[in-house]
Amino acid sequence: MYNSKITGLGYYVPDNVVTNNDLSKVMDTNDEWIRERTGIEERRHIIKGEDTTTSMGVKAAKIAIERAGIDKNDIDFIVFATLSPDYYFPGPGVLVQRDLGIGTVGALDVRNQCSGFVYGISVADQYIKSGMYKNILVIGSEVHSTGLDMTTRGRNVSVIFGDGAGAAILSREEDTSKGILSTHLHSEGQHAEELALIAPGMGKRWVTDIIDEKDSNDESYFPYMNGQFVFKNAVVRFSEVIKEGLAKNNLEATDINMLVPHQANLRIAQFIQKKFGLEDKQVYNNIMKYGNTTAASIPIALTEAWEQGKVKEGDLVVLAAFGSGFTWGSAIIKW
Repeated sequence: MYNSKITGLGYYVPDNVVTNNDLSKVMDTNDEWIRERTGIEERRHIIKGEDTTTSMGVKAAKIAIERAGIDKNDIDFIVFATLSPDYYFPGPGVLVQRDLGIGTVGALDVRNQCSGFVYGISVADQYIKSGMYKNILVIGSEVHSTGLDMTTRGRNVSVIFGDGAGAAILSREEDTSKGILSTHLHSEGQHAEELALIAPGMGKRWVTDIIDEKDSNDESYFPYMNGQFVFKNAVVRFSEVIKEGLAKNNLEATDINMLVPHQANLRIAQFIQKKFGLEDKQVYNNIMKYGNTTAASIPIALTEAWEQGKVKEGDLVVLAAFGSGFTWGSAIIKW
């Protein structure tokens, strides 16, 4: 019996900083309005032609591989979580395998949006615990900026999201008291359209519609979010899935050394922090700098927390996410 352990972390964000004031020049918004509702001060947007979802994932992965002290050819499997792949198909997992020059290992694409990295960690964890693989690369990477409605019409969504990538190496750990203790995953598809990008798709809005209609007034080609409804569901599901993970391992909230929540909205994170009675030093937030980077948000935040010495050997680390689907999940980790 094995556990999996995070042995290397890395992240990459574009150099292009977009502040709230920058957004106020292209839509009817302002710094105070955005900060009050989301806690976001700035985010990163790619410069077209310089970065892609895959290229950012590769850059984050190289750092994680080096920090894990392994060679790229030691990687047995790749899991890539994103809602913004370079191509409609194939997914970016195989592109990472090609661009890193790794052998013909398996590559799995995860489409669970904000909870994608937690889902990816769970899949990798089970593969390693079963003995099937020894080292797995898990990436969360997103390019939102090229698909947002950067007008006043789309401001409620467009001010929130940013671009970036994070990566982790999960490796076999024989000491089962260390590493990933458990993961917990859920979904509730009845609310799928409350946070969604409907088109293009092979269902109601086909790709051929874009070619035939070229209708710039069709809002189904931009992300939609029922903000208040999502917020109310998020605070409930975050709490439930964290409690579930703690109970599974006979732990209490007081045992948490570091909670790394998905960076959806600073107000959600603050609500959860207060509910669990955690101090500021026990929760890591960076949405102020990067906005919501969806599947990339947890690995970016976890990497920063580790780099700053806020995650140490022996710490109990909890990852938790909620997002489109609705899907949500948690991971309980003994560092």
